[in-house]
Amino acid sequence: MKKPKWLLKCIEFVLPTRKTLVVEGDSPPNTLPYRNLVLAREGGEDWAVGFMCPCGCGKKLELMLIQEVKPHWKLMVDHSNRPTLHPSVWLKTGCRSHFWLRNGRVIWC
Repeated sequence: MKKPKWLLKCIEFVLPTRKTLVVEGDSPPNTLPYRNLVLAREGGEDWAVGFMCPCGCGKKLELMLIQEVKPHWKLMVDHSNRPTLHPSVWLKTGCRSHFWLRNGRVIWC
């Protein structure tokens, strides 16, 4: 059951910000943490970021960071290890979530 957006916004406000965990390899692991993002880095190059869909549907999201791949995202991590993704994440199938990730917080569209 999909949670209402007002509830997701309240939960996002109360819980701590998301953090970025770095793993060695060209793709995130199969097991992902509940809130944090996993950055796959190989040879000093960022390949992909993986995380669970913030709507609670349980879908594992893997976003490519390599510029040669379409579509691709840009990940920025601040000094507090909080991630920001650009552009927004919009799932066209399944739960159809659409959100921005800014400074470790989900901003629903």
